[in-house]
Amino acid sequence: MLLIALRLGTGDSLEFLKALKSEHPALLILVYSAFEETIFAERAFRAGADGYVMKKAPKDELLTAIREIMSGNIYVSRDVAMRAFKKSLETRSEQQHRSARPTIGIEKLSDREMHIFFLLGSGLGNSQIAHSLNLSVKTIESHRENIKHKLNLSCSRDLVACAEKYVEVTFVPPTDILGRGKKKVVRFPAA
Repeated sequence: MLLIALRLGTGDSLEFLKALKSEHPALLILVYSAFEETIFAERAFRAGADGYVMKKAPKDELLTAIREIMSGNIYVSRDVAMRAFKKSLETRSEQQHRSARPTIGIEKLSDREMHIFFLLGSGLGNSQIAHSLNLSVKTIESHRENIKHKLNLSCSRDLVACAEKYVEVTFVPPTDILGRGKKKVVRFPAA
């Protein structure tokens, strides 16, 4: 079993998870992260994780997650499991009534777009993002346009403001061992 922290700075942990899982399909992976579980757990599972625990969770939850995964199960918090269950019920209900309404928000973004959105919100510019992800600036610009379209934003300034607000609201920085750390937005440096 591998315990890994989710990072969206200069490298892409989700891509790393996908590569690890394709090379070692039997490897059990537990993500232990400061990133909001309601947003990143599903993405981590799609990348190959078997469990997701937030760093702010009680210490015994990490042990519970390890036991569950070692027993052949997956693990998410009760809150995320309940949200997923409710979402599946709503989806079924919508399909039955043929009234599928459009989804609003960042859940429409692909993993790559989500990563770029997060890096934009962390204060990086196009060239810094391109360099850190080994992509061209043109590719980053294309992703930015797609993100603006999916989020119904009219200009780049709105995109950056939205991304910054998202990072500020959803990023939960780790606290020190005794839990006395102060929350603050952490800016990720370019590679």
